[in-house]
This record gives sequence, structure tokens and C-alpha cells, in this order.
Amino acid sequence: MKKLFLLLSASAVLFSCSKVGKDEYIITGIAKGIENGKTIILQTQDPSGMGGLINIDTVKVENGKFEIKGKVTEPSFHVLQLEAVNEKIPFILEEGEINIEVNKDSIQKSKISGTYNNDEYVKFNEEIKVVQKKLIDFQSANMLKMNQAQQAKDTAVINSLMQEYQKIQEEVGTNSKTKYLSYAETHPKSFISALILQSMLQDPSADIKQAEKIFKGFDEELKNTKPGKEIKERIAAVNSSVPGAGASAAGATPTPGAAN
Repeated sequence: MKKLFLLLSASAVLFSCSKVGKDEYIITGIAKGIENGKTIILQTQDPSGMGGLINIDTVKVENGKFEIKGKVTEPSFHVLQLEAVNEKIPFILEEGEINIEVNKDSIQKSKISGTYNNDEYVKFNEEIKVVQKKLIDFQSANMLKMNQAQQAKDTAVINSLMQEYQKIQEEVGTNSKTKYLSYAETHPKSFISALILQSMLQDPSADIKQAEKIFKGFDEELKNTKPGKEIKERIAAVNSSVPGAGASAAGATPTPGAAN
């Protein structure tokens, strides 16, 4: 009984140590080598769709660290913009404690962790790099050769390289699509899955039945995100335009106006 009490007490301490409450986030940043006073801007896509990114919050680096707190109701893609740096750090803003370690020499190598969707985002990107490695390796190995052929106007070499590149590109494209769908099918809680399916449905030739099957397997919380709702509406719209298909999209009644 004493051991059980100690175990429960330890669990209570662990849960009470969380720095965030419901619908709250905290971004804890490490920015080694970045001068004090440099600006870090949290940005997201303009919801009106009229322009590019809009600023959400701005903080200053102090002693190689920074912190951003706020409220969030569902996961969404955001970026961090560092003062005087062209590249941005993409991540998923969501409830929880998000850790970002800025690599000032190579922004693309900055590390993101701490929440489920960000851990999945990092892992998924690493897996996609493996799938696309063959294409990247070909580009790296033949860039000089292509430049020399273009300068010499050697059309035989140019055409040969282009044909080989296109062949690899098709192979990598097919493998990437397979990877995307496999991920969405096996990760029903991941925000990445919703983004994959949302992108898939932008293609008029997409397999709507396959998309509908994947969507039905999503957790309810994921279905209720903005991408999830857009997927539901898209499936309903396509089904309502197909004779005899009915309104069976994702097992739910189509959203009013979805077919417009």
C-alpha cells in the first residue's frame, strides 16, 4: 500500500510539472550564438488567403534563449523567422511544450521536439528524405556535368541527363505517393495525415473512395481540425456530384454548401 501511495504521489508530481494548461502552448527556444536583442517572430499563413505570412508574436533573444507563450485551439503550421535570416523554421503549433533549438549556421538543421505532432513531423521528413534520396543524389552527381553541357551546347548530353532525371523523378514520385498514403493510413491521430489527405484531394483524379476510407479511420479530434473539416466537405462534394453516390462522405451528413 505504501509503495502504491508513493507511485501515485510521483505521478501527481509529474502531471503538475506541466507548464501549460488546456489550449495553451509554450515554445522554449535555444539560440546559441545569436546576439542578445535579436528578434524572433512567430508567423503563420494569412487566414484570408490574400497574402503571405502574418506576424503572431515577437520576442527577443536573451542569453541564447527565447520563449513564446499563447493560446491555440488546434494544430496548425507556423514558422519562426529570425532577424536578418532568410530561411524560416517550420513547425506545428499545438497545445503543449514545444522545444526549438536554432542552428544559426544552417537553419534547416534546427531541431524541433516536445509534442506529438512535431515529433511526427520530424520523423516523417526524415523518412521522406530516404525515399527521395535517389533523386537528390542524381542532381548532386550531375549538376556540374549538366552545366558544362549547357555551356558547350551539347544537346546529346543534355537530353541524356534530362531523360535519366525524368525517369528517376517518376520513380521517386510514385514511391513518395505510396509513402504519403501509407503514413496517412497508419497514423490516424497525426496532423500530417490530414495534410496529406487534404493535398491528395486537390487532385481531380484522386481516388475518392480511398480518401474516404482513410478519413473514416481518423480520430475524431483530427477530423474536427480545419484540414479535417475541409476533407469532409471535399469528399461530400465529390460524392454528391456522382450519380448514385449519395451523401455517404465519411459516414456523415454533408456540410451545407459543401457541394458549391
